[in-house]
Amino acid sequence: MWLQRTILLAPRPRGVHLASDEVLGALPELAGFGVGILHLLIQHTSASLTLNENASPEVRRDLDTWLDRAVPERAPYWTHTLEGDDDMPAHVKAALMGPSLTLPLRDGRPALGTWQGIYLCEHRDRGGPRAIVATAWGEPGPR
Repeated sequence: MWLQRTILLAPRPRGVHLASDEVLGALPELAGFGVGILHLLIQHTSASLTLNENASPEVRRDLDTWLDRAVPERAPYWTHTLEGDDDMPAHVKAALMGPSLTLPLRDGRPALGTWQGIYLCEHRDRGGPRAIVATAWGEPGPR
């Protein structure tokens, strides 16, 4: 079985946003997979995807705080500055966090740990809608 779809996520402000429900809700066909793989690729160079704890909002705030301190805006060494102070730092943050996730599928859903969630990391002040290409492949589950 194969499934591929582009998911358009609503615009979000800069930050680390839990997006599991939005992403997985756009893929109801996953229920038909017994075992397989789900690959998610964000089609942008100033946003990223990550997997992390989904329970405490403090985790999201702390990740965002660390990213802003590790990759500051208006640093004197940035040369790509035509698109705003947040642009080059956004590219670096996206490179650090990564553009994709590969998740195992089991019994119609990603086989995530109890506290794991899919996050959209928006690194721009006004990044706009974000597109994710979701590709799933595997074997059907028992009917």
